[in-house]
Formats: sequence, C-alpha cells, structure tokens
Amino acid sequence: MAEPKSPDSAAARAEDLRTQLRRHEHLYYVLDAPEISDAEYDALINELKRIEAAHPELLTPDSPTQRVGGKPAEGFKKVRHSRPMLSLDNAYSAEELADWDRRVRELAGNLPVEYIAELKLDGLSVALQYEASGAGGARLSSGVTRGDGQTGEDVTSNIRTIRSVPLSIPSRLLEKGKMPEAFEVRGEVVMPAAAFLRLNEEREREGLPPAVNPRNAAAGTLRTLEPSIVANRRLVFFAYFLLVEGEYFAAGQTATLDALSALGFRVNTHRARVDSVEAMMKFIDKAESDRETLGYEIDGVVLKVDSHATQQRLGYTGRAPRWAIAYKFTAKSGITQVTAITVQVGRTGKLTPVAELAPVFIGGTTVSRATLHNADFIERLGLKIGDTVKVERGGDVIPKVVEVIEDAQHPRGKHRFVFPSKCPECGSEVVRAEGEVDYRCVNADCPAKLRESLLHFGRREVMNIEGLGEAVVQQLLDRKMVTSVADLYALTEEQLAGLDRFAEKSARALIAEIDGSRKAGLARVLMGLGIRFVGERTAELLAEEFGSIEAIEKASAEELERVEEVGPRISQAILEFFAQPANIALIESLKKAGVDMTAEKKQRSTELADLTFVLTGTLSTLTRDEAKKRIEDAGGKTAGSVSKKTSYVVAGEDAGSKLDKALELKVPVIDEAGLLAMLQSGSLKE
Repeated sequence: MAEPKSPDSAAARAEDLRTQLRRHEHLYYVLDAPEISDAEYDALINELKRIEAAHPELLTPDSPTQRVGGKPAEGFKKVRHSRPMLSLDNAYSAEELADWDRRVRELAGNLPVEYIAELKLDGLSVALQYEASGAGGARLSSGVTRGDGQTGEDVTSNIRTIRSVPLSIPSRLLEKGKMPEAFEVRGEVVMPAAAFLRLNEEREREGLPPAVNPRNAAAGTLRTLEPSIVANRRLVFFAYFLLVEGEYFAAGQTATLDALSALGFRVNTHRARVDSVEAMMKFIDKAESDRETLGYEIDGVVLKVDSHATQQRLGYTGRAPRWAIAYKFTAKSGITQVTAITVQVGRTGKLTPVAELAPVFIGGTTVSRATLHNADFIERLGLKIGDTVKVERGGDVIPKVVEVIEDAQHPRGKHRFVFPSKCPECGSEVVRAEGEVDYRCVNADCPAKLRESLLHFGRREVMNIEGLGEAVVQQLLDRKMVTSVADLYALTEEQLAGLDRFAEKSARALIAEIDGSRKAGLARVLMGLGIRFVGERTAELLAEEFGSIEAIEKASAEELERVEEVGPRISQAILEFFAQPANIALIESLKKAGVDMTAEKKQRSTELADLTFVLTGTLSTLTRDEAKKRIEDAGGKTAGSVSKKTSYVVAGEDAGSKLDKALELKVPVIDEAGLLAMLQSGSLKE
C-alpha cells in the first residue's frame, strides 16, 4: 500500500493499522488462533513504523511499535504494592484438603461455599496497573514483580514486551464490563516449554551453562535490563486477579476470570467449579496427568472460594488468605548414587550434612546434591557412602534423600559417615545441646557464619540490599573488607569499584541500597540479626510490642511471652542472643552506623487485659478478623479452642461445637453485643 500523503490520511491509516495489529496480537498471543502469517504481521507493523517515523506527532505510548523501549536508566526501582501480594498455604493430600474445606465451611457460616479450581502456574507473580488514557479507555502504567509481597520491582519496560499483556484497553470493553478506567490486574509470567528449549539451545551455542528451569528463566528474564532480550524470550502472562480501588473484584472469582478475558487478557482455560473434596481431587488428578502436555510448567492446583462475600468473611491469617489454598503435586523423584557426604555450616552455626550425588535429571533439573537434614536422619536411613538412593524434589524445589534402595541390582555402600567433631570451615569444636538433633559451631567469627549472615542480612525480605549476592559477599570476605554485617555501612564506592566485574555504576547502586537499608526499621533488623526462631511474623509482633531494640534487650522472659506467638522456646532464644556480649557489640555498631532500630509501638488499651476469648459462629456487624483485632487492641487474647483457661466464648449465629464445649466447661458465653459493651467500657478508642 502506498504511504499516505496528508497528515489526515496518515492519522487514519495509523489508527487502522493499530487496530488491526492489536486484534492480531490478541488472536495470536491470547487466543492461540492466528489468522495471518508472521510475514503478514511484520508487513503491517513495518508500515506503521514508517508512518510514525514520518509523522512523530502520531506516535502513542500504547502503539504496538512501542512494546520494546529503552532500558531503565538506573536499574529497577522499588514500588510498594497497593495491597500485599500474599502467598498461599499448601496442601499435599485429600485429607489436608478436607481439613481446609471443613475450616472454610465453619468460618463461612450461612454464606455460600463453592470453589474455583485453577492450575498453579510455575512462574513469576506480577501486578499490572492500568490508568485512564486521557482519550477514553485504560492504558498500562506500570508492572511490578511480587518481591517480598509488600514491595516489588518496577519492570514496566519489560512487561510491555510481553504481547499477551494489553498496552491499552478501549473504552468499549470497559463499558461492556462495567469497569472503571483505573484498575489492577495480577497474574503469572511464565516461560513456555518451547521458549525454554530455544533459550538453552542458544546458551549452549554461546558456551554458557543451561538455565535450570523455566521458572528461574522467566524470573531472570523479567529482571534483565535490556527489553529487547526480554521480547525475544517470548514470555506469556496469564491473568487471575482483578482489583478495583485496592479491593478484589466484588463479583467473585468466576466473574473475575470472565471479566479479565473480556478485557483482552489471557486467562487459563483449565479451570472448573468444584463443590466437594471429591470434585477437587478429580480436577487435581486430571491436571497432574495433563501437566506434561500443557506447554508450560505447573506445580499444582489453586483452589479459591468463588464468592467475594464469603472471601471477606473468611479473611486472612498473617501470611495467607483463608479462602484459598495451593495443592502441590507429588514431588518428582529419581534414583542415583551417593558418592560422598559433606557438611555445610549455616548462618546460625548449624552443621547440615549434604549428600553429593551422581547427577540425576529430576523434573526438568539436574540434581547433584541433596540435604540429609542431620545426623539422626542419616542414622534412621542407615545411609552409607556408595548407597543407591531415591531422591525427591520436595514441593518440586528442594532435593532431599528419602529412601535407601537395597536389592540385588543395587548393592549397599561400605563406608559409614561419621559426623565431624570440628567445624569444617574454621576448625572449632562443634557441640550438640542436650535435647537437640543439630550440631553447631559456636565460634562467633566462623567465616561460614559470617558469609551466610551477610547473605541473610541483604535478602529482599530482610534488609533488602539489592546486589549483595554470593559473588560480592565472597569478594568482600576474601579481601577482608568486612568482618561483621555492620562493616557494610562503612564501605565506599571506591572500595566496591575495585571488585572484580564491578563497575562504578554498580558500586554506586549498591552503596545506595546499603544506605537505604538504614531505614528498614526494627522488625527487619530483628530478622537480620539471625535470632533463632525469630522470623518475619515474630519480628513484626516484637517490634509492635516493644518499639525499640533497647526495650527488647531489657525484657524478661515473662514480658517477651506476653507477645502473641512468643512462647518459652522463642523467649529463651531471644534471651540467649542478648546475653552474648558479641551480639550487643554488633547492635551498638549498627546504631553508630545509623541503622534505625525503632518501630511505632502499637498502642493497646487494657480493658480486656489478661482475658482470653474464643470466637464461634457468625457475628452480625464484625468480621472474625475485626473482632480479633478489637480484642487484641484492648489488651485481650484470642484462642482457637475452648479450655478451662478461656475467659469468654463469643457466640454468633450458627455457633457450633465450641459453644457446646463452653457450656460443658461452664465458660461464660456472651454475644456480639456483650463483646462490644466490654470493648466500649472505659477509654478504649475506636
């Protein structure tokens, strides 16, 4: 076709080409139903490129020619999610699903309970923001990785290259679905099997090691700073959540998937309504049998309560929604030989035996090492060096030895493994505390502990120091640039620029990350210190309760155990940590480096102090989570079961066995009005 001469005819032709190209992209990348050849598509897009080059005023950000743009100037910036991207609890059997189903139905009360079964895609979760385009319709404004669930990385430039992601959505589709012009779509970026195979063929030709699996390849691709490389990897985006004004789509999960499809997103067609555990397992068995033919990786099935109202009633735990669960497929396994047993030293000093294996291909990955947990585990297996063993990738990820094979074809090994009496890293004596299964190195200066401590300290969910990976940490240790995590804050750009494969720009970026971590706050610092048993949830609760590192340091066991989820074992670990002079010295060094070790102390009233409540049935005005929060803010505690120590049972509509138990034990029973009256007494603030 001849190039249009006038601006008006050029504008009309450009808009016509964009409409055609968007339609063909949707047919090819979303519906898998192309109508034209690649050559015909290329001819259309090349014509559009020529028109836009001749008439720059016609170029729009959502034009199909603009999918591949320039790379980010300073890497990927951090972005906080509109609401947390939570993980899911897991189930591995029909019995565990049945337990979950029972809990859901008990908590749902008289609200409807029906589930949607969807494939659990093995990729990278992302959140896409769409905003009003100004000319009607919506336009992609950002794409952010899941990150730690609270904060992710802005990878918009790379998301734009994924052709199953609409760059814009016309107003007619928004009007048809009664959607606003601003909303958020969440889903999974996966690398198809064919693209993964092609990637590894390219890496082999270039003399590079193959990518481990499609999930890692997808994650690595999406964090590549060159969008043109991302475009060539042929990633695919499947949408499964829709948020409007920060809330999940009110019509429910089935309606969500239908709405996403109507808006032009690729939605996985392998899904079904199920209303019983038997129906769940039938879908799961079919999905597992079909997984090798799908063309992309899955590692299970996700089950979600369909009704949005029921989802709201069920609410969330500290880390996951109660209305969804992931059923993980049976671990993939292989048979191989143990050639040696080595010992790794972790950041807490724990010594973990590791089986060195003759390489075996399991579930898309070559496995050459597997954990043996501890000396007792080796003893129970009766494992010897030279034995033939069955190895599983637990949850399709972590390799572990599960069985020794002993038959005529697989003779037993001859050498028993003896746990070392000295640390393999520093030569110090190792100890095994009474009642514990683990051996530990007690040398505070053990190089292995420092290496792991630095890596742990920099992790995204801890102090979030991007760039503090294994290669950098090892060089810092080899060159004796750090002897403590506190030394990180004394590093300079000049020092870092001298590291191997570390340019001035990389040094500046890492220093900026280290500087930024000073403001991470008390909860993250508590995690970074590596106190035994203190994970993310416990660290947050301690930070809310005490407000400063000094207050925690001075707290007694009794004061620590007043914190939710802190029992004698955790309190003892905290006391042991703060009893060590070396740890106090580390904290003082971090303070001098300007690391913030404070948090906003949660203000609690005392109306319900020392009282324990059990909630049962459906309350008329409060959700279960709201009632629990109100009780805890008033100084009370909530429990999941009724005992003689229970102060009150709060019984709503359709109260079940907990009410019967309360009557049997003569525990006082109150209704919601009684609870509200207790909460409103005194000076409790709303």
